[in-house]
Amino acid sequence: MTLAGLAKPAGDGFSPRFVVVSYLPSLAAAVFLLLLVWAGAPGPLTWSRAWKTAAGLGAGEAIGLAVGLTLLAVAFMPLQLSVVRLLEGYWPRFLTPLDRLLRVVQRWRRGRLARRAELPDDAEPTPAQVLAAGLAGTQLERRYPVEENVRATTLGNVLAAAEQRAGANYGWDAVVAWPRLYPVLTEQVRAVVDARRDSLDSTARLALTGVLTAVASACLLARSGWWCLLALVPLGLGWLAYVGAVRAAIAYGEAVVVAFDLGRFDLLTALHLHLPATRAAEHRLAEALCLQWRQGVQLPDDYDHVGTSAE
Repeated sequence: MTLAGLAKPAGDGFSPRFVVVSYLPSLAAAVFLLLLVWAGAPGPLTWSRAWKTAAGLGAGEAIGLAVGLTLLAVAFMPLQLSVVRLLEGYWPRFLTPLDRLLRVVQRWRRGRLARRAELPDDAEPTPAQVLAAGLAGTQLERRYPVEENVRATTLGNVLAAAEQRAGANYGWDAVVAWPRLYPVLTEQVRAVVDARRDSLDSTARLALTGVLTAVASACLLARSGWWCLLALVPLGLGWLAYVGAVRAAIAYGEAVVVAFDLGRFDLLTALHLHLPATRAAEHRLAEALCLQWRQGVQLPDDYDHVGTSAE
């Protein structure tokens, strides 16, 4: 389980999340591919034929297409977690050689950024060097986990960095604590977390949809001459969406970090536990709770039932 694995529920009916995350990317891909087919793919393209076919659709045909597209979007909505995990770098075993190669590349990129975050030892650093090192250090913290946890993709590393940072200063393991913290967040904090998660999910879905549409377009346009270059349109859109997903993941990670900063004592209160008086006591309690949730280690029976009678 990861932070990315704790997806929001899709919502009821045509919720804004469903429309943005699932329906619109499916609609864009379907319209693009249908235009190619109506224009004559596979084979020479005639765009006037596409416009004529689209304009000649009857009400029943249009409704049928709309219903089919809606069913497709509904069917793929539960797969959103798989989409994000795929872009994180959780791949089938037969892609292990590619995974290893990309991890080497990512470790090299992380090392280069880590060197930029270091100050020179042989001379007094200038203010510009301190500023540059500070900016590089911030990027390193937000974009990469520790070296042994580096993943094959940029998105995977950003989310792994968030898992590593969130709650760590207080002793929390974000991966096991987040499912319990999220329900007790205040409405304001949860709204920020949800909005940033929606941005991550929508851009991730658009990125994968763009790549798959590009592959399908290339197959359809294989005998269409220079028109095969049209496959670069969804591919480029998918790449831009992936860049957007990385930025959205950084923002989502920051929101989760803040959620731990502001909500961790609400979690302890909801668990009916005494609030720690010191940072060290909080660290010990958080580590013990995470150990219990992760491995089933029992805590001492010591509850704080405010406003109720104790037995």
